[in-house]
Amino acid sequence: MRWRLRALSVLGAGLRMPSGARGRALQDGLFGTGGTAPAPDRHRPSPGRGRGDTVRAWTELFRVSALFSVPGDALAGAAAVGRSPGRGTALAIGASLCLYEAGMALNDWADREEDAVDRPHRPIPSGRISPPAALGAAGVLTAAGLALAARAGRPALAVATGLAATVWAYDLHLKHTKAGPAAMAAARTLDLLLGATASVAAGARGGAAARGPAPVVPGAADNVAAPAHPARGPLTALPAALVLGAHTYGVTAVSRHEAQGGSTAVPLAVLATTAGLGAAVLTAGRAARTRAPEPGAGGLGATGPGEHRTTRPHRLTPTDLLLTTFTPTDLLLTAFTGAYLRTAAPPLLHAALNPSPPLTQRAVGGGIRAMIPLQAALATRAGAPGSGLAVMALVPLARSLARKVSPT
Repeated sequence: MRWRLRALSVLGAGLRMPSGARGRALQDGLFGTGGTAPAPDRHRPSPGRGRGDTVRAWTELFRVSALFSVPGDALAGAAAVGRSPGRGTALAIGASLCLYEAGMALNDWADREEDAVDRPHRPIPSGRISPPAALGAAGVLTAAGLALAARAGRPALAVATGLAATVWAYDLHLKHTKAGPAAMAAARTLDLLLGATASVAAGARGGAAARGPAPVVPGAADNVAAPAHPARGPLTALPAALVLGAHTYGVTAVSRHEAQGGSTAVPLAVLATTAGLGAAVLTAGRAARTRAPEPGAGGLGATGPGEHRTTRPHRLTPTDLLLTTFTPTDLLLTAFTGAYLRTAAPPLLHAALNPSPPLTQRAVGGGIRAMIPLQAALATRAGAPGSGLAVMALVPLARSLARKVSPT
C-alpha cells in the first residue's frame, strides 16, 4: 500500500510541474499558431552533431508546425477588402512568415535562462543552438519580413513595421506584464491588416498599369475620368481584424492562468466572447448578402415607367435571416463558424467548471486550434469561399507536422 501511495504522489507531481513552462510556451506562440500543443518531451537530447540534427534543432526553435495558421491572416485580409489573392497577398504572407519566425527565435532567446530550468530540452539550453545564433536569426528574419512588405508598397511597410515592433516588445518585455494579452491581440490584428494593405496597394498599382492613362472626355468638368469601380481601402478590413484580435486576447488571458488554474471567471468570460464572435461572424455574413428592394412608385417594390429597381441595406430581423435562401457560401460560412465554436467552446466550458491546470491548458490549446477555422469563416464572410477552403485545407497539414515537431 505504501509503494502505491508513493507512486500516485510522484505521478501527481509530474502532472503539476510542466504546467508553468507549457503555459508560457502556449501564450508566447499565439501570434500565428494554430496547431495542437502536445506536452514536450521530458528528456534532454544531446547536442546535434550532424546536419540532420542541426536542421531538427532549427525546426524546433522555429516551431515550424505552427506556420500553417499564418497564411490565413493575409487571405482573410485580402478578402475583407474585396481583392483576390495576388502578388500583394503573397508578399504579405511571406512577410508574416518571416516576422512570425523572428518572434519564435527571439522568444527562445529571451527565455533561455527560464528554459534552462523548466525546459532544458529546448534547442538553446540543450546547446544545439547558441544564443547569438538565435538572436541573429531573429534580426535577419525581421529585416527579411520588412523587405518583403516594402515590395508591396509603403503602406504595407508601415503596417509591417508596427507588427515587428509589437512582436519584439512582447517577447522582450510585455509578455510578463498585464499588457501581454493586448500586445498579442495587436499582433494578430496588424497581421490581418498587413494582408489587406498589401493586397490593396498591389492591386491598385496593377490596375493602373493595365488601364493605362485615364481617358480625357471632351467637355467633362476638369477632364477627370471616373474610376472603373470603387476601391475599398485597407480600413475596410478593420472589423475582421478586430474579431481575430478579440479571439487572441481571450486565449492569451486564459493562458495566464495555466500554471495555477483556479480561475472560473476568465474562461466563462472568454466562452461568452467566443459565442458572441461566432454569432457576429455568422450574422454579418448573412446580412451582407441580404438586401430588401426599395419600394417604387407603384408600392411594394414595384417600379414605374422609366424607373429602375434599386436595393438598399435594411435592418434584418431573425425572420429575414431564416426566410432568405441559403447559398453555398452561406453553408460554408455556417460550417466554418461551427468548426470554430466546436473547437474553442467545449474546452473553455470544461475549464470554467473545473479550473484545474490540465483543463485550462486544454482550453488554451483549443483556442489556438480554433484560429484557422475563424480565419476561414472571416474570408468566406467577405465573399471569398475559395480562400476559406484554402485556409481550412491547412488543418490536416498542421496536425500531421505537429506530430513530428511540437508547436510549443
